[in-house]
Amino acid sequence: MSAPRDKQGCGCCGGIFSLGLSAVFLWLWIHTSNPRCSIQTLSLPSLSGASNLTSDPTLSLTLRLVNPNQLKGIKYDPLNVTVYDFPNRSNVIGNISMPGFYQGYMKKASKLGRGTANMSVVLPATSENGTGVFRVQMATAVKFRTIYGYSKRHRIRVGADVVVNASGVKVDPKGIRLRSMAPKMTGSSFAVLVALVNYLFFPLLCFW
Repeated sequence: MSAPRDKQGCGCCGGIFSLGLSAVFLWLWIHTSNPRCSIQTLSLPSLSGASNLTSDPTLSLTLRLVNPNQLKGIKYDPLNVTVYDFPNRSNVIGNISMPGFYQGYMKKASKLGRGTANMSVVLPATSENGTGVFRVQMATAVKFRTIYGYSKRHRIRVGADVVVNASGVKVDPKGIRLRSMAPKMTGSSFAVLVALVNYLFFPLLCFW
């Protein structure tokens, strides 16, 4: 008499396990994270030689972009980087534009871009010892790719302050994370997952 009940119990456990896997998959499919962006290198040769400007107006930097999504690719519009003076952030030192590209899920990419620095803005933005602090902002738009196609375009605007030494090179050897100033909406995807779990699991548990 106990065998059918044992089989029924195993069947229920298998059903719960399958629903658990489905819930995890739904979480990965629903949850979307913006790419993580950071500045790996920044070079401004015009600062070389302390406060005496050189004739080289080149402005170059390397962006590191990480797609943290496990089930979504990211299609980038052109990456537009603007370097401002500090702390006013009112005068543009230079602009750099990088072509858009597609990035697979859980992939990383490094993009090198070059532009021309405004020499008349660079000198007032530096201190007496030739060092400078600049505001770097990146603006782009992305579309997330799933098995059902691309999402709507999402605009991204992030930035960070970067310290450059008297040789015109970024001081911090580590990457500097570019962060958004917009308020974050947290917990929305998690709330959807909780609702799905309640809807799928609780009726089964009550039945069992």
